[in-house]
Amino acid sequence: KSKFNVVNPDDICAQYGADTLRMYEMFLGPLEQAKPWNMAGITGGHNFLKKFWKLFHSGDNNSFEVRNDQPTKDNLKTLHKTIKKVQDDIETFSFNTSVSTFMIAVNELTAQKCNSREVLEPLAVLISPYAPHIAEELWERLGHEGSISTAPFPVFDAKHLVESSKEYPVSFNGKMRFKLELPLDLTPAQI
Repeated sequence: KSKFNVVNPDDICAQYGADTLRMYEMFLGPLEQAKPWNMAGITGGHNFLKKFWKLFHSGDNNSFEVRNDQPTKDNLKTLHKTIKKVQDDIETFSFNTSVSTFMIAVNELTAQKCNSREVLEPLAVLISPYAPHIAEELWERLGHEGSISTAPFPVFDAKHLVESSKEYPVSFNGKMRFKLELPLDLTPAQI
């Protein structure tokens, strides 16, 4: 009798889907390091993909809710921060940090109640190498013909990461009393 617990990938795919297995394997850590297998991580990856799916859907009836609404500055900041990080991670084969970046982006966009096509469509393209099946399904629901794998990779635009204000601490007698948020584009006369 073996002291090792053998996990069949086919069983995981049957229960959670192939995308969950892919996301879990990439999230484990750097490719060159040995990693312990933990089934709790599988459910975490599965829950993340369900949350990602919900960005595109809403309500109890799971209706498709992507709109052509104008994205907010925060929506665009989240998207472009994600594009930049994932692009850098792909170049260095740091897939585990890309998965973490996707999780952060999904949490931020969920909190922002984002349903803008201008943000969600590139996000689907961005995640497609990591979760190709769910991305392909969303691509079709977004009205595209052909595979998402042929869509151009989203382009990072640094202007969306530029801060428009800065928070300054105000101190009296060496003790910080409050913070003042001021726009970065103030002229000396406006101060």
